[in-house]
Amino acid sequence: MGWMSDESGLEKCAANFVPLTPLSHLRRAARVFPDQTAVIYGDHRATYAQYHDRCTRLASVLASIGVTPGDVVATLIPNLPAQAEAHFGVPACGAVLNTINIRLDAGTVAYILDHGEAKVLLVDSEFLDLAESACAKMDGPPPALIEVPDANAGFPASGRHPEYERLLAEGDPSFDWIMPQDEWESLALNYTSGTTGRPKGVVYHHRGAYLMTMGTVVSWQMVLRPVFMQIVPLFHCNGWNHTWMMPLLGGTLVCCRDITAKAIYDAIADHGVTHFGGAPIVLNMLVNATDDDRRAFDHSVEVFTAGAPPAPATLSKIEKLGFNVTQVYGLTETFGHVTECLWQGDWDALSEPDRAAIKARQGVAMPMMEDITVTDPEITQTPMDGKTQGEIMIRGNSVMKGYLKNPEATQEAFEGGYFHSGDIAVQHPDGYIQIADRAKDIIISGGENISSVEVEGVLMGHSEVNLAAVVAQPHEKWGEVPCAFVELKPGASASEADLIAFARETLAGFKTPKRVIFGELPKTSTGKIQKFELRKRAAEM
Repeated sequence: MGWMSDESGLEKCAANFVPLTPLSHLRRAARVFPDQTAVIYGDHRATYAQYHDRCTRLASVLASIGVTPGDVVATLIPNLPAQAEAHFGVPACGAVLNTINIRLDAGTVAYILDHGEAKVLLVDSEFLDLAESACAKMDGPPPALIEVPDANAGFPASGRHPEYERLLAEGDPSFDWIMPQDEWESLALNYTSGTTGRPKGVVYHHRGAYLMTMGTVVSWQMVLRPVFMQIVPLFHCNGWNHTWMMPLLGGTLVCCRDITAKAIYDAIADHGVTHFGGAPIVLNMLVNATDDDRRAFDHSVEVFTAGAPPAPATLSKIEKLGFNVTQVYGLTETFGHVTECLWQGDWDALSEPDRAAIKARQGVAMPMMEDITVTDPEITQTPMDGKTQGEIMIRGNSVMKGYLKNPEATQEAFEGGYFHSGDIAVQHPDGYIQIADRAKDIIISGGENISSVEVEGVLMGHSEVNLAAVVAQPHEKWGEVPCAFVELKPGASASEADLIAFARETLAGFKTPKRVIFGELPKTSTGKIQKFELRKRAAEM
């Protein structure tokens, strides 16, 4: 080993070891890109110098009202400048950021505030009634409320609580940011959707968020000064960490209160948006936009999509509109996306349907991850044959610290040295992963496994179908059979018999839906279809 075995005199010090944190990105950007536009929302414009100043003032305000390192500061805010500022200003005073889903009911918000022990709640005026109702339902002491008005959108200050902008004006612009002493320190607290039981509190660390920003730049092949539209809600995996990433590149963050096809097309045409992330429902929205909502643009827009496997038919259609889509995959527990469908050059020669089918794969581990693979219950690698199903297992730097106040769930999630995703997938000979289903969404009919994702992909190929979701319906003979819930395009018409016949052209008989129910599908605020609701409906039929 020679000299390598003797490390006497070689130590970590302030010169060679600085804990990794995304806070460093904004501190650097204020020096490197001071006059570059950092944030756009309506008439609001902030340069990086101004963005850093506002975040600094927010940190000083929070510290002045008693927030100390390790305390939790929560938010109930849409994708607006104040929400982006909270991503830097809250941890800059040493606190932990808890962005709460603005679509939750008051009881669930109260549970989250209690469980996380939030000391302060920044709340958009539109959701002030929700916040006050939630605080009234809490078992513990309620947080101090700071109101964030948005008069331009018709939500002026109520006057019932201290106002965000006035507090910032009083903040100290020279406040010294409290940087982490250990990159394992907690940065953010995010709650899972809680479709069964209470939501779990997922704790992020500074190291994971920093490396997520670095890995995303590499995977997305990004260059300096991108224009990024924040479509993924910042209350969902902190918007896949993209807001923390933008200062790294001197990028411009375009905020939007309400996500519509028109808003997206307008931002692309007016601000030159080059990148955004979104669930497949966002792609569907763009594909099916009316002529009145569309705007012409002359550049390619790079898109990360995740949340559910997009239908190959949707991917094929959106490419023709000027969007280059990359499928990524991840969970709240992994800071957002951790795999990517990294495109291989020899796939360019494939037919359009074959290219779209490959693009729908979840792919391979992103650079900041150590290993992501598919295993059996004993955590043994499954055959990479594109057929054998197993569970996606994840190990790497962008994995949560664990579940807050829930050591049993944390231990179970990390059993065997991997994070257990709960997603069922196959692995192709080239190592690319493709989701078959969530474990709870697999349909077992007569002993045969049916992937709801496969059936949905076929139905989405029908010209009249906007969205499709397939769940198990109890059956006396077969145990379970596929039941399809379908949302048609505006003005479209199709019958149950039409869609069953269409599916039968591609699928084996036992995979073909036995019932088709038409109507609007229930969705979460992040665009995911709420299959647990559909399973209830199917069981009651």
